[in-house]
Amino acid sequence: MTDQELVQKAIEMQNFSYVPYSHFPVGAAILCEDGRVFTGCNVENAAYGSTICAERTAILKAVSEGRREGWTAIAIAGRGEDYCWPCGACRQMLYEFAPGLRVLAARGDGGYQEASLSELLPCAFGPKSLEK
Repeated sequence: MTDQELVQKAIEMQNFSYVPYSHFPVGAAILCEDGRVFTGCNVENAAYGSTICAERTAILKAVSEGRREGWTAIAIAGRGEDYCWPCGACRQMLYEFAPGLRVLAARGDGGYQEASLSELLPCAFGPKSLEK
């Protein structure tokens, strides 16, 4: 799968977002080394703290279906004029399972930029940080 195809999957997931408060739909798609893709969208809640980001929806789907490793890239797409980078909580969740992940952040016109997760979360805390 090309990066553009992965971004397109993330864009398509915006259609499933539940965003009655922010009106800012976000879609995400995680690519695994075997070609399998796990998608997600943001789901808001009147108790704002209970809202879940598109990235974390995709992460939870992957993990709940037995994929805890082999993630190679994630695309995140929003409809704004700026690139849709993952929030801090999502960066931390991604790092738990794929510290070397490539991150594709797309904006509303479909253009995207790439960064490594280690660039987005320097000096990260993860499972190896807990080893004795």
